[in-house]
Amino acid sequence: MTVVSISQLSRMAGVSLRTLRHYDEIGLLRPSLRRASGYRYYGKAEVLRLQQILFYKELGLPLAEVHSVLDAPDFDLIIALESHKAALEARQHRTTILLETLGKTLLYLKKKQNTMKSEDLYKGFGRETVEVYEAEAKERWGAEIVEASKNRLITAGKEQWGAVQAEADALNRALANAMTTHDVEDEYVQNLVKQHFEMTENFYTVTPEIYRGLASLYVDDLRFTAYYEKYRMGLAAYLSRAMQVYCDHHFVPAA
Repeated sequence: MTVVSISQLSRMAGVSLRTLRHYDEIGLLRPSLRRASGYRYYGKAEVLRLQQILFYKELGLPLAEVHSVLDAPDFDLIIALESHKAALEARQHRTTILLETLGKTLLYLKKKQNTMKSEDLYKGFGRETVEVYEAEAKERWGAEIVEASKNRLITAGKEQWGAVQAEADALNRALANAMTTHDVEDEYVQNLVKQHFEMTENFYTVTPEIYRGLASLYVDDLRFTAYYEKYRMGLAAYLSRAMQVYCDHHFVPAA
């Protein structure tokens, strides 16, 4: 990849010259070469960095936070790209559902479809209430497991719940630190996943099917992904893979 001028980069990325100059002014994207005339030129590293900026903007991250992420000492481009891929695939899935919802609604309104369930009007839209989380969990794992989980949380004292939260935080930090030095199959990581498995049982009895489903949920649902990305970019995907390995090694497939 050769050095490109600011005008060339603007055309390549579909970003205005004004925006590129602004990124330079705030230190987000500085050119690799600046002529005496003040004209800017960008090399491979800057071109790739702009791609990251656009990815993070697409995912809704404010510029100040994009700046902090890209300049973090532990920033890893490959991990970041894998995380973007997982997030965009989840978004693509949601977009597909929204398109189906729109299609069904149009058919109904044009009288080409006689009936339409009320709940079908809202499939794919963002849902943040506790009731919705509970309904999703019941559909995925069954009402009995959800009720057992709620009862455990209700009966747990404040100190016990605080201890669980502290354990989860410490475990997530350990996993985040392990990402740069350990593969998901490594014994150290698998011991951390064992702790995660045991900690999950504070909420409900974890079957192999549930644990595999939870691993998938961490990368399929942006709400869960965002929780782990607060610790380190790519942690959700890393933990998900490690959990699947744990299941492969510890649970015997049904005959």
